[in-house]
Amino acid sequence: MTVREKRVCQKGHEYFKSSDCPVCPICEKARAPEEGFLSLLSAPARRALEHHGITTLTQLASCSEKEVLALHGLGPASLPTLRTVLQEAGLSFKQ
Repeated sequence: MTVREKRVCQKGHEYFKSSDCPVCPICEKARAPEEGFLSLLSAPARRALEHHGITTLTQLASCSEKEVLALHGLGPASLPTLRTVLQEAGLSFKQ
């Protein structure tokens, strides 16, 4: 059985977590973008790209698929979405 621990974030939100992940789900939901390609991704995938300064499609296109997959939090399930948004913008991953 997984033990859920009550936590309080810096903004005072109370939440329960069973993992070591320090991210407050309430804060994370509030900062999720409503539009753009980052809004189409899971929170871990979005945070991985943002952490590495990838916030535009041009920046994403400067990376290879292998480089993107190497980012912690971003897995193969995100690649079809990323390929599609790049293709719609007339871009693609670096070869």
